[in-house]
Parts: sequence; structure tokens; C-alpha cells
Amino acid sequence: MDDNKSLSIPAGSKVPMILLKTRSQPDDSYEELFSQPGSNYDPIFVPVLQHRPNLDSLSRVRDLLLNAKWGRDQSSFGGLIFTSQRAVESFASVVHDLEAAPDKPLAFTSETPLYTVGPATSRSLRTLISSSKALAKAPVLGADTGNGEKLAHYILDHYNSLYASPGSSKPPLLFIVGEQRRDVIPKTLMSPNLPETQRIQVEELAVYETVVMDSFAKDFAKTLDAIKSKSLACIVVFSPSGCEAMLRHLDYIDESARPTGNVDRRWTEGEKRYFCVATIGPTTRNHLKERFGVEPDVCADKPSPAGILAGVTEFLRAKGVFNEQP
Repeated sequence: MDDNKSLSIPAGSKVPMILLKTRSQPDDSYEELFSQPGSNYDPIFVPVLQHRPNLDSLSRVRDLLLNAKWGRDQSSFGGLIFTSQRAVESFASVVHDLEAAPDKPLAFTSETPLYTVGPATSRSLRTLISSSKALAKAPVLGADTGNGEKLAHYILDHYNSLYASPGSSKPPLLFIVGEQRRDVIPKTLMSPNLPETQRIQVEELAVYETVVMDSFAKDFAKTLDAIKSKSLACIVVFSPSGCEAMLRHLDYIDESARPTGNVDRRWTEGEKRYFCVATIGPTTRNHLKERFGVEPDVCADKPSPAGILAGVTEFLRAKGVFNEQP
């Protein structure tokens, strides 16, 4: 669609906002924002991933919470790192089980820092803390950093400041992760380019594995069919998983996963349907570009509902969709 053309939608009509994620329970911050009065969007959830617990790792978490030394100096671990809601939920399940049957109190100490990235993960962690006696006073830090690289540098500054005194022993950090994760945090914290006194040892513990749901391709196709009367829809992608199935159903890639002509034509005048593709951050954006040759329309400045809303609205307004602020 040419920039000087206007893509109009009927008065009072809402733009479907297809969120490629499982709806969070009991409340979902994306649903809350996109469903608020006056919103121009209609949120639709299409789950992409299913998570399977790693029972061996969860057993180790249980053992560490009961028997390891936590906190400052001469400890097994000096803190925890979380970068996903699922990691927090897996950790929380162990904490709740142990506190429900307190045969032995948790060895966790209130001064142990909990490092987290992004508002969603931070919110999950604070919910856990509010319901846990052992973790009630543990500080949640780094929530505003927004991505793993920034969190790693925040940890370098903060954690090293706790052990600035000469002779203090700096224990490692425990990183609760999924099977699929980026390694930017441990690489940054343990980088050989850092002075030895500034390096922070990290132990990663994968407490769950993630796979694309067998039903995702069918569910996504059904969703597109259900909104076929709409000339415009937005699709928000939260991870590289599921990207290929999504692109195939949009007819943006061929059988060899190469971009089709529809990618370049997707905003030309006269198309029957328009799809605004948005990513939660640069990792997923880069995956779409580098793996499939598809440039998303929007990459959120911040990995949050507000970041997605701002980016999508700005893009659609430039296309002439909205004349007023949603």
C-alpha cells in the first residue's frame, strides 16, 4: 500500500491482534491493555509452545533450596537469575510444594538477590514472593533492564558491589532457565575479557524444555479463517518458535522456506488482506530476517504490552489506519 493511500476500517471496528502465546493465568497483561475501553484492538491468543518439566533439574532445585547455603560469603550460591515466566513458574512450583509440607525449612536467606528481566517475568517473581515465607524479603532486581545483555551488565555492577571488600568470597549465581535459551548472560558474566575479580560464575539449570505444539499450525489457520472478513489484522510474535508455520500460512515463504513475492507486496494497494507482523524484541526480529528473509513491520522498543501497543499503533497510523489516538 502506498504511503499516501489510506487503509480504512469500518467505524467502531476493532483490529484483530493475534498474540502467538498462551494466555497468562489468572490475568494477562496483553489482554488487559488491548481490551481496555476505547482500544482499537481485539486480542486473540493462539498458543505456540508447550512446556515439559525436567524432573531431574527440578529435583536439584528442591535439594538446593533445602540444603545449599545461600547469600553472602562461603555460600553455594549468592543469588538467582530468571529471564522467563516459565522458569519462575517452575521454580515456584518447587517452593510451594516445600512450604506446603515444611518437614525442613528452606535454606534460602532474605538477602539473596533475585535478578530478572522484563515486566512480565518480574511480575511473576513478585507474585511468588508475596506467597512465600522464605522469599518474602528477597530483593527483585533488574526488572527494567529489558533484555539479557542489559541485565548481564546490571548484574556485573550490582553483584560485584556486594563483594567489593578485600578478601570477600563471591559465590556463583544460579540461572534458572529452559532448554532453549540464549547464552548472553553467562557469557557476559564469565567473559575472559573481564578482570578476574569482576567475573561472576554462573550455573545454569534447565528446569523445562519447550517444543512447538502439534496443533499450532492448525490453530493458527483456524484463527485466520475466523477473521477472514477483516481486511487488516496484527500478528505479534514472541519467540522464534512457530515462525515458520506462521509464515507459511501467510504465504510469505515457499516450501524451501524462501520468501515469496507476497512479502514485498504485502502493503501494496489492492491486496485483499493486510497483516502487520510485530515482534516482541530483536531476537525474534533477527530470526525472521536472517532465517526467512522476512522483515517484520514492527519490533517493540520494550518487550512489554505497552511496547507492542506503541509500535503497532505508530506503524498503522503511518498507513492511515487510525485518525485518533487509541
